[in-house]
Amino acid sequence: MPLYAALFGSLNTGGNRLKMSELVTCCQAIAGFRNVSSVLASGNLLFDHEGGSLADLQKDLTEAVRAEFGFDSHAVVRDRDGLAAGLTGNPFAADGDPKFVHTHFLQEEVDEARLAKLAEANPGRERLARGGADIYIDFVDGVGRSKLTRPFLHRHLGTEGTARNMSSIGKILAKLDE
Repeated sequence: MPLYAALFGSLNTGGNRLKMSELVTCCQAIAGFRNVSSVLASGNLLFDHEGGSLADLQKDLTEAVRAEFGFDSHAVVRDRDGLAAGLTGNPFAADGDPKFVHTHFLQEEVDEARLAKLAEANPGRERLARGGADIYIDFVDGVGRSKLTRPFLHRHLGTEGTARNMSSIGKILAKLDE
């Protein structure tokens, strides 16, 4: 049975506070989701599922959180290879600060025109690159100082996403490989 990672955005920010044990319990109740567990305390789940597209899995998880907890979050689902690509394919990992180098995992793939539009609108010094279905970002001056916020990225890319730094992706992969 395939093993997946779900990366939730907009959890434990603003008023969207949630214990990972509550998220696990919620997602275990979704038909077809098995062996659900959390990794780190920032909205990362691992689970088994027999079938369905990544888009369907994302939709099921997003809707379950909305129904159970009454707030909007969004899930991005990757299989092991898709998650690993976020680590090994990131061109900024070699020379950037690991806590500032992120992969922004997207619910839907964006085309080059949208990425160019984002790069043109970028008000800061962040470096951007496309990586398959995702984008790579080096938050050169730090994530907290960046104007590349979730709403800014969503507006320019046209899809939801959630970012993880190199260290977090490595830890999620290690847990996935256990």
